[in-house]
Amino acid sequence: MIDPMTVLGIETSCDETAVAIVDNNRRVLAHSLLSQLDEHRMYGGVVPEIAARAHLDAIDALTQKTIRDSGIKLQDLNGIAATCGPGLIGGVMVGTMMGKALSLSTGKPFLAVNHLEAHALTARLTDDVQFPYLLLLISGGHCQLLAVESVGKYKLYGSTIDDAVGEAFDKVAKLLGLGFPGGPAVEQAAKHGDANKYELPCPMLGKPNCDFSFSGLKTAVRSLSERVGALDEQKRSDIAACFQRVVADCLADRVKHAIEKIVIDYPACKTLVVAGGVAANQTLRASLQYISGKHGFKLVTPPPALCTDNGVMVAWAGLEKLRLGMTDGLDFAPRPRWPLYETV
Repeated sequence: MIDPMTVLGIETSCDETAVAIVDNNRRVLAHSLLSQLDEHRMYGGVVPEIAARAHLDAIDALTQKTIRDSGIKLQDLNGIAATCGPGLIGGVMVGTMMGKALSLSTGKPFLAVNHLEAHALTARLTDDVQFPYLLLLISGGHCQLLAVESVGKYKLYGSTIDDAVGEAFDKVAKLLGLGFPGGPAVEQAAKHGDANKYELPCPMLGKPNCDFSFSGLKTAVRSLSERVGALDEQKRSDIAACFQRVVADCLADRVKHAIEKIVIDYPACKTLVVAGGVAANQTLRASLQYISGKHGFKLVTPPPALCTDNGVMVAWAGLEKLRLGMTDGLDFAPRPRWPLYETV
């Protein structure tokens, strides 16, 4: 075991307030998370102003709790990391300012973390995945296929041309009256449905590139729900199951094309990492397990708790940057948009 280097990470980009401390022995020393689901459920989605205020109310106490739980003194940390984008800018500002304040008060390096990069690097914490690897990033507002070459270096193979897959889940859940958050609601309903009951289009299927499209699928679900008449529980479950099956087919098809590209760029690459909140869906995981195995790739997915937004991934991404001397100034400006392939 090497001498520990410890980093505190703060995540406030959407509706989870989270703080964690990890070390370079890949140990999670403490992790605190506060969900805002109850605050947003009545609106059927995340309200940015409510989210920012909730982060502001919670961040100080949550940070203090995490430090106490870790058994490490604040002054003994080696760095302070915070998600500085992309995300809801009000929440991003809360976490960024907290991180800067801790950095200034302790004199420890500040590490501005790209939220997407934090998802991308989580598998290196949980499974010690080596560079390069193929990444399917599927979270609430993002759907991308990239080659992860090193920290801060990514090659984009494909992204969504309209809705991200997480947005499609949320919209379908709202359309079917399944509740919020949409991803888990659709997955739960689909367990009781017939995935072959109805035909739905699979956007981009067979197209030679690696881009995604889910807007047309969402529209097809709306048309189907209107066509079948009054929605009872069974109809909702059947439609949810059919939608989920088609999404799984779409993702598998896009991944197949990305595998064909990355083996040209990196012949030794044999790992597919799936990260982001949607990666917690077990049906999607099974489909991706099949397609990756068929092409001789190992599928790596972090535990579900580390697929959704959390402080652990931010602390780890900060630690990865710190080991390479990639620190940031306190004048780093929070970013509502921050493409992963422009992390520098």
